[in-house]
Amino acid sequence: MSIVTETHADAAVDDLSLAARMAEVAAPPIPKAQRRVRRIASSLAWALVGLSVFVAIWALGASHVKNLPTPGATFSTLRHMLANAFHDGGPNDKGIGLLLQASLTRVFKGFTIAALVGIPIGLLMGSSARAWKAMNPLAQFLRPVSPLAWYPILLIIFVNADKASVWVICMTSLWPIVLNTAAGAASVPRDQHNVAKVFHLKRTAFVRHVLIPHTIGSTITGLRLSMGVAWMVIVAVEMMSSRSGIGNYVWNEYNAGNMAKVAASIIVIGATGLVLDFVFLRLSKAVRTQEVHS
Repeated sequence: MSIVTETHADAAVDDLSLAARMAEVAAPPIPKAQRRVRRIASSLAWALVGLSVFVAIWALGASHVKNLPTPGATFSTLRHMLANAFHDGGPNDKGIGLLLQASLTRVFKGFTIAALVGIPIGLLMGSSARAWKAMNPLAQFLRPVSPLAWYPILLIIFVNADKASVWVICMTSLWPIVLNTAAGAASVPRDQHNVAKVFHLKRTAFVRHVLIPHTIGSTITGLRLSMGVAWMVIVAVEMMSSRSGIGNYVWNEYNAGNMAKVAASIIVIGATGLVLDFVFLRLSKAVRTQEVHS
């Protein structure tokens, strides 16, 4: 009797599984655009959950820590700052948009120099064992040096705070580009080297058609990391240089006791960094998609 019962149960399970599979086949596929909208909506929902938890912890901390601005006071100050973002009342009275523009200008100058120098060095290190042995120890020695340690040296060299700030950005954002590009160049398959030798490819042709295409994904990863480092460093450098910029603004408002403006500035700094990272993330995805199609 039990054997018969188990047989009927197994048959019922099989029927349910078959019905489920038939329902999946019969159901129309979800359009790609709709799937993308659902994915974005899910990401935004979870981001709001994380943000809500963060604001709740912040509000709790503000109720127990003296002089810590509340979320309400901070967002009210932020609205006022954004409403007057491009106000220009003189060297010591500029809106947050103009301060941000000054900081981004320094960041992109230093970042561009680092990219122009770092990518060729990385390609050389990754494609030549001798170059790797010669340059890697130096890179590992200089990479951990704090940007604040570089600033006095560079200030003596350039005798100009703006130029020194740009070169601090360059020095500290150089190494992610160099090391990631070198790692990508070193990972070129041996078969591709052998094919290049068989076809007697010149060095320039090998670099153009084999080395750079294989390395570009790693290079963009290095650029993304480098931009993150550069944006963090500029705040500290501007605090030391006493020049216009978002970092100098944060330091001045702290000294004046305007902690709501400090907190609002941190939100602006974080949002700017998020946008910069998103740009490089999209660029990285575009390159990977191009590699797959090619």
